[in-house]
Amino acid sequence: MFITVLRALNSGFLRSLEIFALTLLGALPLGLLLSLGSMSRFRPLKYAVKLVVWIVRGTPLMLQLLVVYYGPGILLGDNWWGGGAAGRFTAAALTFIFNYACYFSEIFRGGIEGVPAGQREAGQVLGLTNRQIFFRVTLLQVVKRIVPPIGNEVITLVKDTSLVRVIAVYELMWEGQSFIKASGIIWPLFFTGVYYLLFSGLLTVLLGRLEKRLGYFKV
Repeated sequence: MFITVLRALNSGFLRSLEIFALTLLGALPLGLLLSLGSMSRFRPLKYAVKLVVWIVRGTPLMLQLLVVYYGPGILLGDNWWGGGAAGRFTAAALTFIFNYACYFSEIFRGGIEGVPAGQREAGQVLGLTNRQIFFRVTLLQVVKRIVPPIGNEVITLVKDTSLVRVIAVYELMWEGQSFIKASGIIWPLFFTGVYYLLFSGLLTVLLGRLEKRLGYFKV
């Protein structure tokens, strides 16, 4: 029984890890784009982005998963995601990416606006273009500023992956919980906590080292 449980939990953990990795790969660049949109001088774009970010941050991620997965099919009268495990996984991944991008956008915005305006002016005096100032001056300092809050969101993401079970994506928590219904045993569910703790601990160590390596930025 132990080997069976371990195999199931390993399979679920790999699926959770896939969602985690895809979310970071998609949400970080998208979050930067959203932050630039929220600071745009073009007011319609600025307020549209702010409204979307406000809605996403103000509603539960579980609700967003349900709306994204079931909503298109109900409105269009068709199985829009194609059905099956692949369709559920795709819907979950896209929902997570957009949700975390909205959170990351606020972190990016705070980091960018926290860079002293005098440094931008100094770049202009040196003849740098706005693009050069952003990538060579501003963004480097933003990275230093945002690592701690981004790290908190990354740790939260590890645990949030368990929410995808609401649309029947067979991740770690789903696999652990399935043994309660199938075999009447609860101890596999507690084992899922070990996976989350070890993975969160590893990420905490890596993020801590990253903060130290960025210590040469005196901001």
